[in-house]
Amino acid sequence: MAQSEQAEGFQFVCVTCKKKFKRSQQLQYHSRTHTGEKPFSCDICQKSFSRQDVLKLHMRVHTKEYPFSCAVCQQKFRYKQNLMVHNRVHTGEKPFSCDICQKSFSQKYNLEQHKLIHTGERQYSCSICRQTFICKSDLNRHVKTHSGEKPFSCDICKKSFSRKSVLKKHKMIHTEEYPFSCSMCHKAFKHKVYLDMHIRTHTGEKSFSCDVCQKSFSKKCALNNHKLIHTGECPFSCSICKTAFNDRSNLKKHIKTHMHN
Repeated sequence: MAQSEQAEGFQFVCVTCKKKFKRSQQLQYHSRTHTGEKPFSCDICQKSFSRQDVLKLHMRVHTKEYPFSCAVCQQKFRYKQNLMVHNRVHTGEKPFSCDICQKSFSQKYNLEQHKLIHTGERQYSCSICRQTFICKSDLNRHVKTHSGEKPFSCDICKKSFSRKSVLKKHKMIHTEEYPFSCSMCHKAFKHKVYLDMHIRTHTGEKSFSCDVCQKSFSKKCALNNHKLIHTGECPFSCSICKTAFNDRSNLKKHIKTHMHN
């Protein structure tokens, strides 16, 4: 193996981990992962980087430069890698698969977060109520329920949101844009999540299963409602007579009995 690497030109060796490189510059970059050296600093925010090319990419944060544009929906991106990941929204490509349940993802990070479901690890904890979460993003969303913070506002209707991604989806209401289309019946949707749910009406896929009785559902919200049967929880209460229900649809039916009376 060592002879093969030497023949291919891997002559520069890291003294710390013995990893081999073809060029001295590659070894120099790699060595900084061990030393923590970051000699290139942004003169605007003082953030430091181990490589000059990474600093150059970082400067787009300050210049507001978005040089990469999606050919399908014209959404713009700072970095080519972000555009490549975004393109999978249109192509449906999901190259990262879970080796336990075979569920596929468009991003490696999403796969890594998904795997925590199988391990049961919940490493992120709310400092206010101690509720734990599998993903840091879930914790960040949860924290805003305590603060009530909604820093992202729609410039058309002024409605505010706690997350930028939700604001972005909301704006499609005003544009009447339906960028996600079903390849089977050509029905169009504003959001990909609605398209994904719709496709299951064609495939019959029910990927959300109850861990108590193993009943399966095509929608996660339907599974969550079903689980209330096992817990006995009745979170939907009538404002008139205080009768409680475990399903919102049952509450709506019940309210009509007051209206008729």
